[in-house]
Amino acid sequence: MAQATLRPLTRLTAIAAPLPLANVDTDQLLPARFMRRPRGDGYHPYLLHDLAHDAEGRPDPDFVLNRPDYAGAGILVARRNFGGGSSREGAVYALVDAGFRVVIAPGFGDIFRANALKNGMLPVALDEAVVDRLLAALAASPGATISVDLPEQTVTLPMGAGRVEVFGFEVDPFRKDLLVRGLDEIGLTLSLAEEIARYAADRAAAEPWVLPGAG
Repeated sequence: MAQATLRPLTRLTAIAAPLPLANVDTDQLLPARFMRRPRGDGYHPYLLHDLAHDAEGRPDPDFVLNRPDYAGAGILVARRNFGGGSSREGAVYALVDAGFRVVIAPGFGDIFRANALKNGMLPVALDEAVVDRLLAALAASPGATISVDLPEQTVTLPMGAGRVEVFGFEVDPFRKDLLVRGLDEIGLTLSLAEEIARYAADRAAAEPWVLPGAG
């Protein structure tokens, strides 16, 4: 059985934090001046640092992620073109280290999306009108939760009185499988170690001249 190298992601119900901003780029997610900090200490203190702090470096109590209602949030909902800009993987580290497993937006920067999937975080693209509804619902009920079901590829928003709204989303099947199994590329390779060893042995037996040092 494959040994998980990331925390598996299947179904998540978590507080959703609304960030009603478009074009949040990787430099906003993790300002470049913090990239020399060791990852081992976590990048979460620097997530959206310049939006979350005033000019003197003091936390802005009105910024969404500084508000008690959103403590422990695991889902972030933002507007279009989230994660554009540079290729810095640290932008994803900052979100992951802050506890976010899912970001919902109408669209993502291509490299950000790839980096997110490789680090165990799911970017969910929904229509802009749907995201607007989610943002409005979260603004009306601070601290509300959203459920994300990766196997079923759905986002569920509680509407009160037992009612829910369910929205489907698309995800690359290969990346979905890795997220569900909690594997990155290294973990996937390790999970295939027996097959790799068997292939190497079979080939060495059938084609010994390919081995290093062979005649």
